Amino acid sequence: MSSAISNLDMVMNERIIGKVKRVNGPVIEVMGITDAEMFELVRVGRQNLIGELIKLEADSAVVQVYEDTTGIAPHDPVFGAGMQLSAELGPGMIGTIYDGIQRPLEAIYEKTGIFITRGVTVPSLDREKQWHFVPCVEPGAHVAAGSVIGTVQETENLEHKILAPPTVSGVLQSVAPEGEYTVTETVATIERDCGGMQDLSMMQRWPIRIQRPTKERLPLDIPLITGQRVIDALFPVAKGGTVAIPGGFGTGKTMTQQAVAKWCDADLIVYIGCGERGNEITDVLTEFPELIDPRTGRSLMERTILIANTSNMPVSAREASIYTGITMAEYFRDQGKHVAILADSTSRWAEALRELSGRMEEMPAEEGFPAYLPTKIAEFYERAGRMETLSGDQGSVTIIGAVSPPGGDFSEPVTQHTKRFIRCFWALDRNLANARHYPAISWLESYSEYMQDMAPWFEQEVNPEWFEDRTEIMELLHKEVRLQQVVKLVGPDALPDTQRFILEVCTLFKNAFLQQNAYDKIDMFSTMQKQARMMHIIVTYWKRGQEAIKNGATLVKMRKLRAYQDIIKMKFTVPNEDLSGLDKIEARLERSMDQMEALHS
Repeated sequence: MSSAISNLDMVMNERIIGKVKRVNGPVIEVMGITDAEMFELVRVGRQNLIGELIKLEADSAVVQVYEDTTGIAPHDPVFGAGMQLSAELGPGMIGTIYDGIQRPLEAIYEKTGIFITRGVTVPSLDREKQWHFVPCVEPGAHVAAGSVIGTVQETENLEHKILAPPTVSGVLQSVAPEGEYTVTETVATIERDCGGMQDLSMMQRWPIRIQRPTKERLPLDIPLITGQRVIDALFPVAKGGTVAIPGGFGTGKTMTQQAVAKWCDADLIVYIGCGERGNEITDVLTEFPELIDPRTGRSLMERTILIANTSNMPVSAREASIYTGITMAEYFRDQGKHVAILADSTSRWAEALRELSGRMEEMPAEEGFPAYLPTKIAEFYERAGRMETLSGDQGSVTIIGAVSPPGGDFSEPVTQHTKRFIRCFWALDRNLANARHYPAISWLESYSEYMQDMAPWFEQEVNPEWFEDRTEIMELLHKEVRLQQVVKLVGPDALPDTQRFILEVCTLFKNAFLQQNAYDKIDMFSTMQKQARMMHIIVTYWKRGQEAIKNGATLVKMRKLRAYQDIIKMKFTVPNEDLSGLDKIEARLERSMDQMEALHS
């Protein structure tokens, strides 16, 4: 395998599979096709532009090219690689910034300067760097597909497991002793069950459009903790789940994803900047290395892979970037790690599909998108899940995809089709964003279908009353919507105190719980225990206050309670490490309510 990889360029330059017939932007028609297969990796012209064969018909084919095709002319040769477009998987991926087809941008910069030269070839993994390999198996052992052969300490807090490829199993004939090796050097030799010997290196390749195999799909009943209260308390996502974050320009999609990337309890983050504006990608590339991982105190890049594919890059590479990212995530999932993919945004990916489909003169569906758009979206999100891996570990891939509907219209095709295949929906609201209420996730349009599956976990690990408190709060928020309609007509003074108290509690909940300050050292992140206690205190205030009002207390007296002011400020005053302050607030609230009841009894 390693020899085939190192000689890849030589193979491409020797095997001509056809000649260019017609150039239509990134889509090229090839004539005289011989010995080619679907999704084969190719290079086009003497410039060696990277492409992928996406359509075969008799002796002609269609190739989508991942680079600018300026200068390509009819009768230019097309070279075949004899393999599909694949990702190189092994030590060295963590902390690297790639483009949409897994070319390391920093290595390209060192080779070509600030502008990427067309046809440039740079290995995805550094061929010169040596890694300290520690074998885990002895010669003579039977090695199953996907089992662990050895380990490499890639970063201080991340152990990289060297796996047998999912297609290889057999008896281990030899294994390299502990020491320093490059990713292409042989570290093990296996006599395959199907016959023949095979050398294994620390690197393997996998076609990006094919899902990596696993043993079993497991229930999605463990939450991915993000530290964002509106998410974890109201609309949590399971590890291995799927999320869509739709929102118009300026509503905070990128900021929400960055907050999730920094604070979530995933072992690894894969951030895909798919077709976003260059300044947003620049912000990500400059901010991520400076972010500190709260769990380790080290740079967040030590558990992050970035794929940067801006809107001015070739549109076909945008289409491939999603699959490149998910393949990397599946590789680390197979090592028993929990991976979160942040795709920003899938709308740009769908636009790339639309442009390529149009150039291939396919019949368009709604709003010009190809008829197979739902299938493509489903294929992507279906690669999420919590799995039992081939080696017997448990790992997960959680997909959090941003959607950018034009004008914030959630009825457009990409948002609607995405909703069919995801189970968690964090809808961003422009009115909340304009009011500087962040995260601007609407509690009316958002939902999570993982609630029932994860309720036992929350009740056991966090608070037995968590599900009951959440249900109570959600009911109040929906009652508030109906009451606000009445208020707009007749004003709040026309409502009785019992109904005005609902508005009061909902306003308190929004300001004291849902709104979160990313620049406050205490409020930027909340543990599940703190969230559950905060929510329970607000629910207690609602229940006890409701009884007090029925017994004759007034809203003015309720607002003057010292405990009321404590509740407003508790997100800033009570640190995650010491929740005793919440005990004091709850005790003060109970005493105040007891005194008020005694006064009006």
